[in-house]
Amino acid sequence: MIYDAVIIGAGVTGAFIARKLSRYNLDVCVVEKEEDVAMGASKANSGIVHAGYDPVPGSLKALMNVRGNRLMEDVCRELEVPFKRTGSLVLAFNDEDMRKLEDIRRRGVANGVPGLEIWSEAKIKEMEPAVAENVVGALYAPTAGIVCPYELTLGAVENAVENGVELKLGCEVKSIAFEDGIFKLQCSSGQIEGRYIINAAGLYADKISSMVGDNSFSIIPRRGEYLLMDKSQGSLVKRVIFQPPSAMGKGILVTPTVDGNLLIGPNAQDIQDKEDTSTTPEGLSQVKQGALKSVPTIDMHEVITSFAGLRAKLVDEDDFIIKPSAENSRFINVAGIDSPGLTSAPAIAEYVVGVMKSQGVMMKEKEDFNPLRKRTRKFTEMDDSELNEAIRINPAYGRIICRCEKVSEGEIIDSIKRTVGARSLDGVKRRVRAGMGRCQGGFCAPRVAEILSRELGIPMEEVTKSGGNSRILTGRIKEQDFSDGGDDK
Repeated sequence: MIYDAVIIGAGVTGAFIARKLSRYNLDVCVVEKEEDVAMGASKANSGIVHAGYDPVPGSLKALMNVRGNRLMEDVCRELEVPFKRTGSLVLAFNDEDMRKLEDIRRRGVANGVPGLEIWSEAKIKEMEPAVAENVVGALYAPTAGIVCPYELTLGAVENAVENGVELKLGCEVKSIAFEDGIFKLQCSSGQIEGRYIINAAGLYADKISSMVGDNSFSIIPRRGEYLLMDKSQGSLVKRVIFQPPSAMGKGILVTPTVDGNLLIGPNAQDIQDKEDTSTTPEGLSQVKQGALKSVPTIDMHEVITSFAGLRAKLVDEDDFIIKPSAENSRFINVAGIDSPGLTSAPAIAEYVVGVMKSQGVMMKEKEDFNPLRKRTRKFTEMDDSELNEAIRINPAYGRIICRCEKVSEGEIIDSIKRTVGARSLDGVKRRVRAGMGRCQGGFCAPRVAEILSRELGIPMEEVTKSGGNSRILTGRIKEQDFSDGGDDK
């Protein structure tokens, strides 16, 4: 089969491009080298829906950010993904910071961001009493919000697949040839052919681009470390709390999550290894100190886990690349999608459709396109009557597997059997939060592994934490013969 479009990468950008293209009578395929979607930056970021005051006016980042913010509420409603328009504050600690805030406000106005206000010290203390006493002012952006980044990605991919897109996981692109108007992708799982390629490969977009002879850009990973706090800290602030941005990014933030936790981070360090998601004592200390500067009452004893994400940072450029390659106009680069990439994803998808139309691709909308996607109904969201009915239909909903997050066996089974189902412990975790609580899977992981083994029809030894070689069991303990009563020596 020759696909009309092959999308490389199943992060949030590729996911939304796939969903947008699934509206049209096109044969579309998404290839992803990992065993699941949202395995790169899309599973390890702040989950912030940015208002749009940071990017340079007129840049693609500015246009995509503001448009994506406007689209996000409807998108999340259609995909049944939790979204909260919390608003955000950029704090100022001195007169110089206040001047920066005014510059940021003017930039936001130029970008079309609505409702921006400079808050006084008194207003901040009234609205966010936990912030530091030495804060002298803040920029308030009412349109900022929070979302779960991997749920958003999963929702978009599932909706795309339900509308006819083919998803190939564990399919790493090794080389690309172009013959007689057709791209031939040699992948780890075989050859794939397509008329157009959309390069949404994140950190590896430069490597993929080089396969068609385009070496016009380079990407380095920018590592950011985070600390996730227990839900006891989740109500400490109501809004996303930023510090004045620097050349390395938006700085260390303090934010509630849509699931009720508190998230702090990230720091920023440019590194060379595109797979290095390790955390460091120095980095986490920097995150703690930065967060405490904004909100000094955070209880660091309530940290339940730490993690790091890698952002795809372009070398010598500070804007998104969304355009056909100069080497081949049918190869469309969607590269350097760092922050605010999550916010921008729905708008980037619209933009890519426009690029394809400009290339002469016939874009006829399907009559039966369905923009709606049903998520797994969670135990914690049901009232007693709904829960009783769910248990009557499927008794597995009455068996709690993850005590911290109150996740039932029924939800875990559904996460495995979904259109794009879980295949690992982390896959279950991202879909229904089993293992996401205070004990981080210390109690529920063995039961989740048993359910995965049973539902996937694989031995326990083949169940992985996150795919690949991340097996959690190496074999069974050899049975011993203690019939003689054991050794009395």
